[in-house]
Amino acid sequence: MTTAVHRAVHPVLLVGAGPGDPELLTLKAARAIAAADVILVDDLVDRRVLQHAPAGARIVEVGKRGGCRSTSQAFIEKLLVHEAKSGRRVVRLKGGDPFVFGRGGEEADALRAAGLTVEVIPGITAGIAAATEIGVPVTDRRHAPGVAFVTGHVREGGREPDWNALARSGLTIVVYMGIAQCAAITARLQAAGLPAATPAAVIQHACTPAARSHVTTLAALAGDVARLGLGSPAILVIGDAVRAAAALHDVRAADDAAHGDVRTGLRGALAAVR
Repeated sequence: MTTAVHRAVHPVLLVGAGPGDPELLTLKAARAIAAADVILVDDLVDRRVLQHAPAGARIVEVGKRGGCRSTSQAFIEKLLVHEAKSGRRVVRLKGGDPFVFGRGGEEADALRAAGLTVEVIPGITAGIAAATEIGVPVTDRRHAPGVAFVTGHVREGGREPDWNALARSGLTIVVYMGIAQCAAITARLQAAGLPAATPAAVIQHACTPAARSHVTTLAALAGDVARLGLGSPAILVIGDAVRAAAALHDVRAADDAAHGDVRTGLRGALAAVR
């Protein structure tokens, strides 16, 4: 008589690793990583957070970057299901928050369709962290009635953000994955009526030692990005709330100049948008 072997199936954890700085990882996320048997890691996750992983954990790189060789989403979902049904404690580790441009919803649906339980551990999303890092309060009621998170990279056949509506909204506009389309995005917003002098900022590699940022105007943003060699991953922040970065950048100006930082030209740029 053959006895069936039943493996305990643990919930699959979709974990937000935050924007980069390992100290911004939540306690709950750190505990999840520490208990994992296998961790599927996105490309944008700062590898310093893996210091919480147990020595025996298997780390699987499943990154996806625009224009680069990437792991297919279908493969990732199949691997998650396979590892979980094998009885392992599985953590899917994502940069920022799993449900903010992280495709966490798609993975949760695939896991549930396979009969698995899913738990989501939120993380600080880059759109908030990047703006905060340069002193921009995206929902400051003196400048904006709210904030809109939009993508600058639309999948084939997907629906683009309504740039006309955003230009009229008065909201702080935070654009993820917008560097490649920066010129088109800024042109559409201006064509829709958003003033050319609207304050704008770009933050590259937010909350990491490699962070670079620049504050300018909507009209100058695309040209400044190209001139300064700023690239992905980066966040664009557009709207009057960016004016609040002026005080912080003025305080930093002397130190930035001494270190040759991108921000050395900010004082003049900020004067233009005040």
